[in-house]
Amino acid sequence: MDWQDWDWALWTGLGALLVVGELFSLDLILLMLATGAFAGALTGAFTDSFVLQAIVALAVSVSMLAVVRPGLAKRLHNGPEIRIGAQKMIGVQAVSTVEISARKPGQLKLDGEIWTAQPYDETLVIAAGTPVEVLEIRGATAYVHPLPELGTP
Repeated sequence: MDWQDWDWALWTGLGALLVVGELFSLDLILLMLATGAFAGALTGAFTDSFVLQAIVALAVSVSMLAVVRPGLAKRLHNGPEIRIGAQKMIGVQAVSTVEISARKPGQLKLDGEIWTAQPYDETLVIAAGTPVEVLEIRGATAYVHPLPELGTP
């Protein structure tokens, strides 16, 4: 029995090693190369020409790297933006406990913490009990804007 009768097994073994390597790298490059190796193994099941098997493996690998990987990587790496610290307070709604103006900052309870609050628009005066939304955080001050009430233009 000639070694060429088992070259499909060599391609399969190479593909399996590349898949295991991909588990450690997570770059999707070795997975694309493994797909090429498995294509070489499939070709090896039908022909004894090692050159043809290598050409198929190379063509499939390059095609996977050029066509499939960019879209797949983009889809996997585009997750939600993670906001940490004070930035996670932006967009949070609260109720003003006291009157808030640019001249007289008030306080809000945001996420269980007391924050100093000022109106985002310096010309506004926000009455006590008005629902507001945090638009910006500067230092330890939340800049808020009143939420529109239903039924008002």
